[in-house]
Amino acid sequence: MDDTHISLAHGNGGCFMRELIEEIFQQHLYSSDVNTQVDAMSLSWAHEHIVMSTDGFTVQPLEFSGGDIGSLAVHGTVNDLAVTGARPHYLTLNVFIEEGFEIARLENIVQSLARAATDAGVSVVAGDTKVLNRGEGGGLYLATTGVGARDRDLDLGMHRIQAGDKILVSGEVGNHGIAVMLAREQFGLRGDICSDSACVLPLTTALLPLEGLRFMRDPTRGGLATVMHELCAATPYGVQIEQTAVPIADSVQTVCDMLGYDPYYLACEGRVVAVVAADEADAALAHWQALPDGENAAIIGTVSAETQQVILCTELGGERFLQELEDDPLPRIC
Repeated sequence: MDDTHISLAHGNGGCFMRELIEEIFQQHLYSSDVNTQVDAMSLSWAHEHIVMSTDGFTVQPLEFSGGDIGSLAVHGTVNDLAVTGARPHYLTLNVFIEEGFEIARLENIVQSLARAATDAGVSVVAGDTKVLNRGEGGGLYLATTGVGARDRDLDLGMHRIQAGDKILVSGEVGNHGIAVMLAREQFGLRGDICSDSACVLPLTTALLPLEGLRFMRDPTRGGLATVMHELCAATPYGVQIEQTAVPIADSVQTVCDMLGYDPYYLACEGRVVAVVAADEADAALAHWQALPDGENAAIIGTVSAETQQVILCTELGGERFLQELEDDPLPRIC
């Protein structure tokens, strides 16, 4: 049997599957106190609210500048917990591998996932592996569930948003979407734009002491504009965004201009959008800008009671409605 690529036998529950789990997943992901011979784990922590999140990852290509599907799976799940004010503790991992996938490549991705989990302070405590017939998958799919805990007294959500609140973003938007697109080389373009994929826990933790913190969200699929539309749908308010205040890398804007994309709709994987009371917005900004991943943070807009629309105030003094996303702004990236 070819021992360098995945075969259907790696998913049949027999010796090849056991070897795959032991030599790749168990070796890189599971600590010594995790019993891999059982189908469920008992977990515990202090008396706090339990927070859970689940997600699936189908990004193509599997590797891109600044990350890969392994690190992306950790960041995506951990960040969904972090923006609720929770501290992530545990992850589960389901792996769907297409027959013929190179084992060395799989191990590289698992190592990347393990590094990201270690950096985020989470443990992978359970998982499952399935092998798909050749041609039935995109090489490798991952599905994760995250479990964390947060203070029982913490109250964050769109129900707390008020007119006059300020909107902040923790860094440049659109980097991830453009990095993945360039990795495909579909348009004959190449560049050095790196994905912003990262754990946002330091950013979210920095704002938790602020009484005026209303809400946080990571602007993943659909980007910044989609988060703003979610705000409008859940509250009686609208949003005014200052175009000149939104941090966008020149290289990202250039690619968008060339191909007709709008950076406000591009996915981010290491950014946080926060809504903060106006009198604490400057303090929130200072907290973020003191962090390595927040040096480009900015106050970008205001919650408005005048209209229930997302309005972009342009650098020329005009106004543009940012419509709710209907079609994919890019070929599917996650």
